[in-house]
Amino acid sequence: MTYAGGVAAVRGVNLTVDAGQKVGIAGESGCGKSTLALALLRLLPAGARVSGEVLLDGEDVLAMKWGRVRAVRWAGASIVFQGAMHSLNAVHRVGDQIAEPILLHRKATAAGARSRSCELLEQVGLPAARASAYPHELSGGQRQRVMIAMALACDPRLVVADEPTTALDVMIQAQILRLIQQLVSEQELGLVMISHDLAVLSETCDRLAVMYAGRVVEEGPARQVYEDARHPYGQALSAAFPRIGDAASRFAPRGLPGDPPDPAALPSGCTFHPRCAVALDSCAVQDQALRTAAPDRRAACVHAGPADRPVPGAEEARSTP
Repeated sequence: MTYAGGVAAVRGVNLTVDAGQKVGIAGESGCGKSTLALALLRLLPAGARVSGEVLLDGEDVLAMKWGRVRAVRWAGASIVFQGAMHSLNAVHRVGDQIAEPILLHRKATAAGARSRSCELLEQVGLPAARASAYPHELSGGQRQRVMIAMALACDPRLVVADEPTTALDVMIQAQILRLIQQLVSEQELGLVMISHDLAVLSETCDRLAVMYAGRVVEEGPARQVYEDARHPYGQALSAAFPRIGDAASRFAPRGLPGDPPDPAALPSGCTFHPRCAVALDSCAVQDQALRTAAPDRRAACVHAGPADRPVPGAEEARSTP
């Protein structure tokens, strides 16, 4: 919702996450990634409208009454918010904050909840003694581990991680990502990981969806999408990341010209066409639905086709300054 009225921040997203599967969502700031994450658990601000279905074990979260929604949050699906310092309560000890959802959703005593919070801290690589610490007494990486412990407190089947490594240095980012991968594998969780970093998602996730202007424009196996994108926007994102062993990309990563579109005034036709190096005249008139671009892959582009058919102008798109 804006001062000018309602805006469709996310449009026509259709994703499936299986138990033990890691699905990444990538895109520029403002493309709708975080809005999608909040919509999954009905955490959007009052006045926001969500249509469609969000099925968790076959039950539509959007159709639930509020009492059922409260029961599903943390116990059925949980979220790791962006920026742990702003998500943790500054005046409560972290152990008490981890214990709170356990007391709300599990038949546990206060002593049992405290014991479980200590176990969770150790599970995410922190000493149990840190349960008595306040958020400001922990480093950024430690606070993020606390958020992950809290998300796992009630044994959810789905975890949504919204930019879980924001503002962390590279070494701590790697530790947090390894921890998330390990926990998903051990506990057979479904994971939705949201990031602007295509390279991180390609290493961490099984499947990858690329969003632009509120919709998914490409989807498929994460490594394939990163290394051989079939949509010009995916190609531009991939080309913007420097690669080890490629001096040209390391010292002169290629940027994407132009700015993301205003959600309140989207371009006609394909929303990416004003920035696309291979756009046709028809792209300004007709939008493209996701189509098969290769086995197990989809892309919303008129040029998308089978893997053995190159995307016209792909090399020019990758080399555009």
